[in-house]
Amino acid sequence: MKMPTRTAASALALILGTAGFAAAEDVRVTVAEYSSLTGPYFEEAAAAFEEQNPDIDIQIEVVPWDVLLQKLTTDISGNANADLSIIGTRWLLDFVDSGIAAPLDEFMDDEFKGRFFEAFLSPSMMDGKTYGLPVAASARAMYYNKDLFEQAGIETPPKTWEELSAAAEKIAALGDETYGFGLQGKEIETDVYFYYGFWSNGGELIEEDGTSGLDTQAAYDAAAMYKSMIDSGLTQPGVTSYSREDVQNLFKQGRVGMMITAPFLATQIANEVPDLNYGVTAIPSGPDGARGTYGVTDSIIMFENSEHKEAAWKFLDTLFSQEWRSRFTGGEGFLPVQGAVADEPAFADNEVLKEFTNLLPDARFAPVIPGWEEIADITSSAIQTIYLGEGEIEPTLNDAAARINDILK
Repeated sequence: MKMPTRTAASALALILGTAGFAAAEDVRVTVAEYSSLTGPYFEEAAAAFEEQNPDIDIQIEVVPWDVLLQKLTTDISGNANADLSIIGTRWLLDFVDSGIAAPLDEFMDDEFKGRFFEAFLSPSMMDGKTYGLPVAASARAMYYNKDLFEQAGIETPPKTWEELSAAAEKIAALGDETYGFGLQGKEIETDVYFYYGFWSNGGELIEEDGTSGLDTQAAYDAAAMYKSMIDSGLTQPGVTSYSREDVQNLFKQGRVGMMITAPFLATQIANEVPDLNYGVTAIPSGPDGARGTYGVTDSIIMFENSEHKEAAWKFLDTLFSQEWRSRFTGGEGFLPVQGAVADEPAFADNEVLKEFTNLLPDARFAPVIPGWEEIADITSSAIQTIYLGEGEIEPTLNDAAARINDILK
């Protein structure tokens, strides 16, 4: 049977519409790709929603994280953005200030708000209004390979950075392309990997006087520590060529003794290399016992220029039902953002997730300030320069701090 042309199909739709069959309302959703499971999950959720709401057509677009902000910026400037999108919560202030994100409070009742842990919902609330819903939440902890520890004669995971360096040296001595500590130096969160050492030395990203903390002793010491590990061969070679996913792949291959990352690596290990013998522990502390983990929430927002707000909200209400939140959180390996999901045995009895939730009191979130993404890029660039040996630590960080201060002003 010959398929109708687009023109014929449009005419058919018009005829059906005049006969009492209204065309489906299109809702476009831009989704950040967390893993290979992300797209299929949202497509399945959309199909289930459409079955219950035949007058609404959900269109899912999956975009890699590394290009998401660039794509959204381009789409917004061309008035071609979707109705809903996942964003990094740290971007939200700029979106709100620009009038891009729509407040959601008119759609939310007490029952809906009560589904969430306040700590994960509050980062999306500004000036008494809610502009986003926490679609993903995580913290960071240190993974370690128990088999490599045993081969190197290491009995317990390191508690301090000094102990980590000593353990990494023993693991690196095993040879066979085995590396003590997996260090990220490329793409998203390169700056964050630096912050772990920075925070444990007592550093603050934004000082009390409102200026950058990169030109402080804490930053110098953290950079010197990482650079020493690189120069001593305790990390994988070519650190600035390794993204977070690249280092995670090394760990899954059993070639890295320790690395810091999010809960979702545990899910990947269970699915891809279930026989890998590993543990999860706290991020090392500094000389005075200080430590910090990176707390992250990603939000889903509705765009102010959406012409389908009611239909878009209906889909959001479905996505944030317990059933769909449980499937997404478990599939991607995130921390539950809703109490009912957290109480499910699959999460409440998960020993790995408990290690991450134990670190939440030490969690630091990216400052919610205008221009944070540019600040993060400046920091990452400075760190890469130091790792490559193309700049001395103090002048490189001082220059980065001066540029950041211009933004903060």
